[in-house]
Amino acid sequence: MIVKAQFRNQKKFIKIPEACFDTFIAEVKEKFSIQEDLAVTVTDDTGTEVDKDVFPDLMTTSGLVFVIHELNDIGPSTPQSSVSLDTDTLSLTSKSSEDSEWLSPKRFRMDGDEDSQSLQARDFIKEILQTRPGGANVLKEFEDTGTISDDMRKQMVNILVAHMIETEGRVPHRLTKQKYGLGIITLFPSLRDPQGRTGYEHFYDGQKNTGFLSWRLKTVQRGTKPSANKDDPKTEEKGGPLLDRQLCHHEDQLDNDQSVEAISLMNHTSDREVIMQKMRATFEYRQRLIHDPERSTTILSVFPRFLDTKGLIHQDFTLLFGSETASRLFERWPTVFKAKVIRLAETLTSTPLLKRLLSSSREKREELDSPEWDSDISSFLLLLHLLSPQASGRKKANRISISQAVDHVLVFQKACRSIQEHLEAEENRQPYILATGSSKEAISQFFIVVDKKLIPCQESSSLAAIDELFKVHFVFSITYDLPLKNMYTFLQTTVYRIDVGTTSESPRVKELRAKLLNDV
Repeated sequence: MIVKAQFRNQKKFIKIPEACFDTFIAEVKEKFSIQEDLAVTVTDDTGTEVDKDVFPDLMTTSGLVFVIHELNDIGPSTPQSSVSLDTDTLSLTSKSSEDSEWLSPKRFRMDGDEDSQSLQARDFIKEILQTRPGGANVLKEFEDTGTISDDMRKQMVNILVAHMIETEGRVPHRLTKQKYGLGIITLFPSLRDPQGRTGYEHFYDGQKNTGFLSWRLKTVQRGTKPSANKDDPKTEEKGGPLLDRQLCHHEDQLDNDQSVEAISLMNHTSDREVIMQKMRATFEYRQRLIHDPERSTTILSVFPRFLDTKGLIHQDFTLLFGSETASRLFERWPTVFKAKVIRLAETLTSTPLLKRLLSSSREKREELDSPEWDSDISSFLLLLHLLSPQASGRKKANRISISQAVDHVLVFQKACRSIQEHLEAEENRQPYILATGSSKEAISQFFIVVDKKLIPCQESSSLAAIDELFKVHFVFSITYDLPLKNMYTFLQTTVYRIDVGTTSESPRVKELRAKLLNDV
């Protein structure tokens, strides 16, 4: 495939093997000699933002030029509005019952009664669905199940966006999109994101101009150039495992010289109590090392006791976030999430792998010719099914399969095989679990593999291994494996509740949280 791209004053033809956004970005940077680590955004030649979801559709548009912007350039924006958003909840009033009057931006106010606004928005969305082809199916599915499937959600979004465009044109007002988002979660309360600022960001996020409604609109509004909008500045992500955090002062922390002496002592003792105490005392020194770009790769060489002393990952994570956060997976997964994840996964299109995982995840397991993992691991791999892998890589940014993604989470090896041979054969990749034992149902030991080195898990349970796999990203400041980013982000913000509101989340993550936390 050949497309035309423009960067600054240069225009060039770009050849890419497939309609993949990440591959396109990689080829663009190479063709225009753009630094690999430079963040860029893409618009079409009208200024409308182009993202991963709409890129394949635009590949077939004749004469289209993709314009590349550096992140600090003036890039895509949303329609200008003279109304300032001072609240998180959309407020709406109307002097007319006519849809055209109600939808007009002049009819919007930001100081109405919230209950009245929600009811107005709810009734408005319901009327659209009742009068449009296919809308009744959406309402019936919700009435029967208490929620809406992914396919039905896509159908609903298409119906609503079509109505939105017919009423206001190809560039609907920002407050209109907020009204639709509010109406959706009021009519279908199980779709509300309990941790969201408004609860409907996965349908429309005004600050980022993302969400299911925005994505659908971008597909059909290519020919309209939006004007600048200063009311919705892009939010800067300030969360996740790479964040250099302001550490709370811990008692008995050693200075640099004392830390060097403590490291020497730890390397020459086998007393676990001494090792745990000295590792705690050098925590702040270690965090400075981890966030030093020139020295971070030496962390396991400087602190080799991570490789033979169980419990150090949990101790450092607890020093970062406190004991309450550190224990949330054990407290919340079995009681809040596990059964709901299993139940929701049962609605997915069946595959042999999905069938085996569903059977293995249940308390009363079925007899399987090739049994999968135990109940806890199986339920986490079902979570991976619900948050399907994102595209990864640069030159070959293909969407990997679920079975490939599973191998990015954990690998099983028979206890009789050489672990060292396994590590030597592995390519360098993001942390994963190595489980050894006689079978997947009878694991004797779990390790976290980091830089081809083994960190022994503190406990022998699979839930503890998953807990350490997540925590090791924050302890060593390691970025998430891209195909697993949705899964890890869900664990971070929804289960552990770390950096809520400051971490960028995909609409898929927000939608799943709404389904799981709203007692569907």
